[in-house]
Parts: sequence; structure tokens; C-alpha cells
Amino acid sequence: MTDTTTRVAVLVGSLRADSLNRRIAEILKAEAPAGVELDIVDGLDQVPFYNEDIDGASAPAAATALRERVASADRVLAVTPEYNGTMPAVLNNAIDWISRPYGAGAIVGKPFGVIGATPTPYGGKWAHGDTARSAGIAGAIVVEDVTVSQPAVDVDPTTDPEVRAKLLAALGTLVEFAPATSAA
Repeated sequence: MTDTTTRVAVLVGSLRADSLNRRIAEILKAEAPAGVELDIVDGLDQVPFYNEDIDGASAPAAATALRERVASADRVLAVTPEYNGTMPAVLNNAIDWISRPYGAGAIVGKPFGVIGATPTPYGGKWAHGDTARSAGIAGAIVVEDVTVSQPAVDVDPTTDPEVRAKLLAALGTLVEFAPATSAA
């Protein structure tokens, strides 16, 4: 029997235990469609800043665990707020670690999406753009149709049915994405 479960590694850009984006990730995990398993990768605060001097055969345990969890996933989803007009440092650092070794990192070739909410009229679009660009440079296949930059000014994304449907649809798009195959 073949395992048909699609595994999605989820990188949350906020470290706060009760952050809006963590709650969104938890909702997506709880409401994921049948055959989809979300792995919210905790411990990003334990991963040291990327430094090639400490990478290699004896990379820090937290960095190795991050790489293994992303490598074992079929897809990667970043759920992130925006800090000062860009992605949070913890998310940038995670992408740095999973992008290496160059050309063979855990994120290479994986469909990647980014969603999130911020209490601004822009919903984090700059952070989401930066995250997608960084992941693409790192070798991920960025699925543009997944990006959801949700303003959380006049709506609670965790309770509004329309917003929740939009976020679940984004997850569905990421899961259903099939990379184009080139003709030989």
C-alpha cells in the first residue's frame, strides 16, 4: 500500500506562543484536508544564526533537526507576520539553514507557499514577497497562487469564515500543486 499523505512543513515567523500567525498555523493543521498532515516546526528560536563556520558534519542539533523535518516534507508553508517591512529574522535564518548545502538544501525542489496576517492594511505583503524571493533563491518552487497577505485590522482571520476559507484554499493550492515537467 502506498502512503498518499502529503506532508507540509510549516515555518511560523513569530515566536510568540499566542501569535496570530501561530494560531493560523494551528487552525490549518486542525482543518487540513484528508490526506494532508501539517508539521509545525517548533524550535526556530533554538537555531543559531547561520554561520558557515558551525555548519557541516557537526552542525548544531537544532539546525540539523530543522533540516530533517523540512527534508521529510513534501511541501513547505511559511506562516508569517511582517516586522519592519520585511520577514522576521527567525524565518530568514531558518531559510538560510535549509538552503544549505548550496544546491542540495532541504528546501530545494519543494513547492513553497507563504501566508500570514498582520494588523496593517497591507497584511504583510512585503514580508511575504521577501520570504517567497528568499525561498526561491534557496531552490524552492514558489507557488505564487498560494500567497495570502491578510490584513487583520477590521477582521479576525482566526474566526472570520471567509478569511479561513481563503487560507484553507491556499493550503489546498499548495498541496495540489504539481511542478511542471520538462519535455525530454
